[in-house]
Amino acid sequence: MRILVSGAGVAGPALAYWLTRHGFSVTVVERAPALRRTGGHAVDLFRPAMDISEKMGVLPLIEERATGTSRMTVHREGSRRPVRADLSKIFGGASGRHAEIMRGDLCAIYYDAARDDVEYVFGDSITAISPDGEVRFENAAPRRFDLVVGADGLHSTVRRLVFDEESRREAFIGAYLGVLTLPNLPGLDGELLLHVGVGRTAGMYGARHLDDARALFLFRSARELDCHHHDVPRQKELLRGAFAGMHERVDGWLDELDRTPSFYFDSITQLHMDTWSRGRVTLVGDAGYCPGPAVGGSTSLAVVGAYVLAGELARAGGDHERAFPAYERAMAEHVRGSRAAALSAARTLVPTSRPGVWGLAQGARLISALPAAPSRALLRLTTRSARLYDSVTVEDYRI
Repeated sequence: MRILVSGAGVAGPALAYWLTRHGFSVTVVERAPALRRTGGHAVDLFRPAMDISEKMGVLPLIEERATGTSRMTVHREGSRRPVRADLSKIFGGASGRHAEIMRGDLCAIYYDAARDDVEYVFGDSITAISPDGEVRFENAAPRRFDLVVGADGLHSTVRRLVFDEESRREAFIGAYLGVLTLPNLPGLDGELLLHVGVGRTAGMYGARHLDDARALFLFRSARELDCHHHDVPRQKELLRGAFAGMHERVDGWLDELDRTPSFYFDSITQLHMDTWSRGRVTLVGDAGYCPGPAVGGSTSLAVVGAYVLAGELARAGGDHERAFPAYERAMAEHVRGSRAAALSAARTLVPTSRPGVWGLAQGARLISALPAAPSRALLRLTTRSARLYDSVTVEDYRI
């Protein structure tokens, strides 16, 4: 059985790994000319995704490439006194098993795990999908596949081609995210440096195996801004406007916008679809059920979704009419929980008031100051995400 996967980010290579282990023939098509191994931002893997990565045999590589960020210094806008916090306790309260890793490193690890068993086609993308499985590409000749999976992110081409506008509803949750690569001049070693104001949060962090660093920007907007997701000059203009005058250190980060080798900008948007499947086509990860980049545990959700989809297809003997509904039933509760956690996290990370700014800083300080058990209890009382990640259960699909 031949399956085409669109997208070589996180979900695509993870899905390809599990599909090949279940005996399917897999082709992955990726618009980029090569695997994106550099740039990008840090992502979180929580217990379910860590357990799945362990089954793949790649957990030691993930732990080796973890960023090592364990401390946080928070500067409140208008205050001279920073607050310092223990990030390891905060993450430990959210999940009993966690790793923060650069997205490019994670993509490469999953890609390398099965690249000898998977056909990868770079520098191409899908332009049409017929009901009988014929797929047309921008560059390559048409080919026929039994199934097609869109693992191509929030702006999924597969979703646009197969699902009508009514079924691909997007919900903007009132914030934007920007990330740029810049020199690690402060010499950050295991520290997240954060500046927080009303409606805007900026931070800088590194990774123990990288010479450069990342600057992260989150800001609120009451409405969606007039900006296409490929219009980089406009994105940089919006970022400068949102963070002007916040702090001289933040101004220095913004100065790197004209020199950065890697830049990312997008709205924090959730997808709400009644179904992720239509005929021979289904979606996985952000392409089908994005809970909100940077705030909803979307990377862990994508890894779990890839594992479940492959497992249900194997269980159904490749019968997509049985497998796709089973996949959606298995993932529905996880997706709903991630959406709710994303809304809560966005309110916390980008406060809407001065008391909210104070609460973010002091809450982080209190959680990190308490012994481990009370800090976990406090985090679980105050956030949705702490109750979410470790409660996710995934079946063991025997190979």
